[in-house]
Amino acid sequence: MPTRIERVTFPGSSGELLSARLDLPAGPPKAFALFAHCFTCSKDLRAASRIAAVLTDLGYGLLRFDFTGLGASEGEFANTNFSSNVDDLIAAADWLRQDHRAPQLLVGHSLGGAAVICAANQLAEVSAVATLGAPSDAGHVAGLFDGMLDEIAERGEVEVELHGRRFTIRQQFIDVLRSGAVTDAAATLDAALLVMHSPIDNTVSVDHAAGIFQAARHPKSFVSLDHADHLLSTTADSEYAASVIGAWAARYLVDESGATKAPKPSAQVVVAETTQGLFLNHVVTGRHRFLADEPESVGGFDAGPGPYDLLAAALGACTSMTLRMYADRKQLPLDKVTVEVSHDKVHAADVATDTADGAVPKNGKIDQFTRVLYLEGELDEKQRAGLAKIADRCPVHRTLEQASLIVTQLGPPAE
Repeated sequence: MPTRIERVTFPGSSGELLSARLDLPAGPPKAFALFAHCFTCSKDLRAASRIAAVLTDLGYGLLRFDFTGLGASEGEFANTNFSSNVDDLIAAADWLRQDHRAPQLLVGHSLGGAAVICAANQLAEVSAVATLGAPSDAGHVAGLFDGMLDEIAERGEVEVELHGRRFTIRQQFIDVLRSGAVTDAAATLDAALLVMHSPIDNTVSVDHAAGIFQAARHPKSFVSLDHADHLLSTTADSEYAASVIGAWAARYLVDESGATKAPKPSAQVVVAETTQGLFLNHVVTGRHRFLADEPESVGGFDAGPGPYDLLAAALGACTSMTLRMYADRKQLPLDKVTVEVSHDKVHAADVATDTADGAVPKNGKIDQFTRVLYLEGELDEKQRAGLAKIADRCPVHRTLEQASLIVTQLGPPAE
């Protein structure tokens, strides 16, 4: 499903503008989520991008932003600390509440996970919190500066190198980290909690997950991210984590999309409005369900194929199936069929064929479907030409070329 992107800024805890990205699903979001990145990372970390993509595909709107002094946000990192990160999260939630809707779900990675736990109780609308590789004690981050703590205490500040970048760390940063009581916040958390952690995390030991989980009240869940590294650097790990978060959180969130449920398969095909926007419709055929929509350019959400797209898909699918059946029956060396179909309204005078009954519409235009066949396999030219002729015999092709009878009836009034 396509994603809409808004790039925004909002004032952070100390007044500087924070750079943010809001990923929105094609239709109205069922809920908004807020993502907090790991220590010295940014909103554009690959894992964060993949998590955003999966959650928006599941219908969530996700805001991710750079903490003060990081990424594209204003401010000096040296003037920040764990408390200011929590305050930045509150500011981000305030922006969402004002411009869209308040977040119901908080997701935090590493130190961002500790921050969302501490921020959650200050956000009344939050009903679900998910952490990824989070420390149970924010002071754990101070371990990154082993060997420099005495120098920081003596000089007040020291420039350190982390992940190839230089940062100024001040004593107040260390002091606030050590005072960050994450387990205390987890113990009073008034929201469902999902703790996700890798047992082989070499940056934040899985023991920290145990500390958070044991401190928290129910409802709480733990999911092991087996084989994952701390940064969830592989696509499979980050996408798995996001899919679990999306499914888990749905149990605790209020669906704000306004969408009606898909109808029951009471006929061969059932199409019903979702009540979202002008054109978005449920399509149900048997046990299959999907959405039909129109592009944004004509007032839709582009959340699904349009009517003519579906018609072209029917022609393409029927063509491919017909060619496969014929090739297998004739034992032709056809390895794979790909069909491209496009639809246009063209002037009847510009094409060699006419409408089936010989009549030309008043506007002088007729529908033209252009079909391109890609046939893979060791086929000679005669076989390829023969398959092209067989394509014209597919049932949907014949239906489109012939006049069809459409009978419209009114169903009984809704109860």
